[in-house]
Amino acid sequence: MPRGITAVLSVGVVVLSLATGGQALARSHPQGQAASELSVTSRLADRREVAAGTRAYSIGFEDGRFYANGWHITGEMGGVWTPPLKLLDGMWFGLDGNWVGPATKFTSGWGYTRYDLPATAGLGVERTDFVPDGQRGVLFGLKISNPGAARTAKLSVDAHSELMGQYPWGFTGVTPNASDNIADQGRYDGHNLVFTDDGALPGAPTHHYAALVGTASKPDSGVVGNQFWGPQPGHRCTGTEPGAPADPKPSACDDGPFGRGTGGELTYTLSLPARGSQTVWLAVAGSDNGVASAQHELSQVLHNPSAQFAAKVAARGQLAQHTTLSLPGDPLVQQSIDWGKQNLADLTQTAQNLQVRWTNQGKQFPAPLGSVPDATWVGAGFPDYPWIFGTDAEYTAFAAASVGQFEAIEGHLRTLRDVSDILNNRSGVVVHETVSDGSIWFGHDSRQANPDGTTAYDFNTDETVKFPSTVALIWRWTGDNRFRDEMYDFTKRNLHYVVNSLDADHDGWPEGSGNVERTGMGAEKLDNAVYLARGLYDLADMAHSKHDGTTYAWATNLARTLQQRFDQTWWYQAASQYADSLSDPGNTQLFQQYWIGQTPMEAELHVNGQTVAGAAPFDHGNAALAGRENDCYSGTPPFSPGLFHTGCTGPPSGQGEKVVYGLTTSIQSIGEGNYGRLGAGQQQRYTHALAETMVSEPATGGTPDEQPGAMPEIFPSPDQGANIDRCWTCRSMFMQAWGNYGTAWAVVHQWLGVRPDLGNSRVEFVPQVPAGQTSVAGQDIRLGTGSADVHATHVGTSYRTEIATHAVRAGQVVIGHTLPRGAHPSAVVLDGRAVHDYRITETNRGAEVTISTGTGHHTLTVTV
Repeated sequence: MPRGITAVLSVGVVVLSLATGGQALARSHPQGQAASELSVTSRLADRREVAAGTRAYSIGFEDGRFYANGWHITGEMGGVWTPPLKLLDGMWFGLDGNWVGPATKFTSGWGYTRYDLPATAGLGVERTDFVPDGQRGVLFGLKISNPGAARTAKLSVDAHSELMGQYPWGFTGVTPNASDNIADQGRYDGHNLVFTDDGALPGAPTHHYAALVGTASKPDSGVVGNQFWGPQPGHRCTGTEPGAPADPKPSACDDGPFGRGTGGELTYTLSLPARGSQTVWLAVAGSDNGVASAQHELSQVLHNPSAQFAAKVAARGQLAQHTTLSLPGDPLVQQSIDWGKQNLADLTQTAQNLQVRWTNQGKQFPAPLGSVPDATWVGAGFPDYPWIFGTDAEYTAFAAASVGQFEAIEGHLRTLRDVSDILNNRSGVVVHETVSDGSIWFGHDSRQANPDGTTAYDFNTDETVKFPSTVALIWRWTGDNRFRDEMYDFTKRNLHYVVNSLDADHDGWPEGSGNVERTGMGAEKLDNAVYLARGLYDLADMAHSKHDGTTYAWATNLARTLQQRFDQTWWYQAASQYADSLSDPGNTQLFQQYWIGQTPMEAELHVNGQTVAGAAPFDHGNAALAGRENDCYSGTPPFSPGLFHTGCTGPPSGQGEKVVYGLTTSIQSIGEGNYGRLGAGQQQRYTHALAETMVSEPATGGTPDEQPGAMPEIFPSPDQGANIDRCWTCRSMFMQAWGNYGTAWAVVHQWLGVRPDLGNSRVEFVPQVPAGQTSVAGQDIRLGTGSADVHATHVGTSYRTEIATHAVRAGQVVIGHTLPRGAHPSAVVLDGRAVHDYRITETNRGAEVTISTGTGHHTLTVTV
């Protein structure tokens, strides 16, 4: 070794616990879930990974090392975190004076990650990382196998601290700034490495950060110092290096310009049995409430790590049992949804005592306006968007509902409401972006006049108009009237604010920013218009269930007016697409080829108790969808075949923005499904674009984008290549939540046709088997406190739907099947008996043949 192995000490404690025998890391596979692991062996140093729990997470690289990466705080977004606090840059291990080398294989498991490491000092080495839910710490399990006679070995553990908050960031002009980061102090207390950071950033309150590193066993020795980086040289990158966006790669950078951590080393003597193994559990824990609190967290994390690991794997296996799919004609999409459940769980986080303050995009750091005692949310993405967003949750909710993860998204909506009401004095405006300490970057109810006379808003309209629909979605899937009642006042205030304060020309179409964050658009955005109409219908539905006649009438009448005027106002005939925005005066259409042009097909309306798939009339919706299935709007191999942000002759330079996002592709996927376009080259093109990033994408040689089983934010595109080819601060999120909308919702809601309206004691099952497939099925689809199984087939002229409900609280159950448009059944058989009181409804999906039945087991066969 070029230098001595020492452990890095930071504000926090790293603890190891020792357990003999190999059973501590037994690979548990829940029954019926053979695909609970995915592995990769290539370019491991270029691939990021995460092991996550609800209160902490660890982001490193798949070779087992920890390199600097991320851009909100340059190079500091990886390492060990317990939001809102970072604890460590990384951890490294050595045996008998030899550093353990880079991993040869990386494996993602449900609730854990594992590294196959090279033999070191004649010993086999394997590492498993996991985070117990609810604990502010991470466990690293080092399994050391001895192939020969009994012996001892010296284990060395290096740690490098970096105690800092998720905010402030490092952008120029942000105050206070990440560059104000205070230097960590380290000490060895005779058992653990202890790192602290006590003080205050300019204009910020005093803080007491602490991190501990250790095991349940007392080490032979411990030392501290700035030099402890394991086998890595401790090279500091500045963010000004040439070569972007390709270089430098993360593996060239060990720290960023704002790093002020220190380090330390712990050593242990291991007694290894002959031809046996020993598992060493190393813990890192910390707190933003000082050393005593960090010590308590460490003790909790180190309490029986093997049992905690088993509990974690079991919990993730149980989560996987909800919405168990069988898609024999599309195993790629089935696999992606299985892993999407795990992504959502990995991104689900909690924090306490959020101090809500308006930073005005970093220009100020005032005293807090109030606090939120407890917050739960589904983070937008790792590593740079792990905190709380409005629009991300409003799309992610569709995926969360369809796979039965109700509690997380309900918590997220409560958090958004609580933060928004404090920040915006109960105006109804929904906050956009909240860091887990309560710092608000964007989403304040304020606006300013630009020099050209246009208005600059400090919030997005789309998040406010989408919020009532998200509440209604969860209410329909859970039947939880208490949740509806809890959120109802806020949803009313959402839409009254928009109608009363964001329609200066009184044409009904709201002004303000939408989901496309680009200049040069008209004041009235397409997505805001679509989602306002949907939101009004959803508010009316909740109002009707609460016997609030005034709100019901107001929302219904306005929604109906907007729906009737929509197509004539927004359809842009010259391109057979919808205009992206309207410019005032005169509502001049602007068609700039943005992805939001597909939202009229993606949005689903609920009108008088009936589901309306797509807000656009069929002919226009069908044409607009087909018009994006080409290389001007969507990618071609070896790039992702997903939907570009902006078409090929759009802004900013007339060449478009040919970047494929998980969200844009999901919007296209769901739009295709709403119009019955499920086959190859249509919806399948976009569901496969989403799914292949998780397991096998062409741009990375048939490997996952980065972490096996994780869907990234941006897919390999002509204007932005694969993440693994990009520099240490040039990458998108390697795991992003909202893209799961385009797969999970497509299969559960569109293919299997699960349409719950449990708030009104009703559920429908009206599947549509994709062209080219004969069978789709789902079991244990969570509906309120019960569940349902659905099996749909299409063979020749026969369409069959089989359902079984289990403790579903619905007074009305509708079973059906979706036929091609214009088709008429020659026979309809329910539970073995011919029936004639069925209903045929022509929808954008096709001809829906339905009939009422009851709960329990039923089979419908439709012959054409």
